[in-house]
Amino acid sequence: MPYSPEVLTIAQTIQLSVSPVFMLAGIGALLNVLAGRLSRVVDRSRSLQVLHPRSSGPEHDRHVMELRLLARRMNNINHALFLAVSSAVMTCLVVALLFVAVLAGLHIGQYLAVCFILAMVLLIASLVLFMVEVHMSVRAIRVPDELLR
Repeated sequence: MPYSPEVLTIAQTIQLSVSPVFMLAGIGALLNVLAGRLSRVVDRSRSLQVLHPRSSGPEHDRHVMELRLLARRMNNINHALFLAVSSAVMTCLVVALLFVAVLAGLHIGQYLAVCFILAMVLLIASLVLFMVEVHMSVRAIRVPDELLR
């Protein structure tokens, strides 16, 4: 008769995989927020690219400055998205390896731990870039002095 793990063993494995699955839900929410911010930045960039050739003087300089800032923000968001997706992939790998280890009777606890730690590091890096991008956007929201006169 082929090897078949006990139902209790599978149930315990499912219980162990619940935390990474909740982490995946959080990463999914983060990806949604990042994609929304990227969409708004791209839309603003496109509207400024239309205005840019028709402007001159201080207005032209403001458009150029804002376009540069938007380019940096897009770059940060893209990197944050990449890191968040990488974290999600590593988290999925943890869950898959957990089940493979149980089903095949492998003793790969250290590898699982390293994969989970890497998933967390990638998520932390993504969140740091998200925080930087939010800081950049808040810093950029300044009312021009000439409008305050």
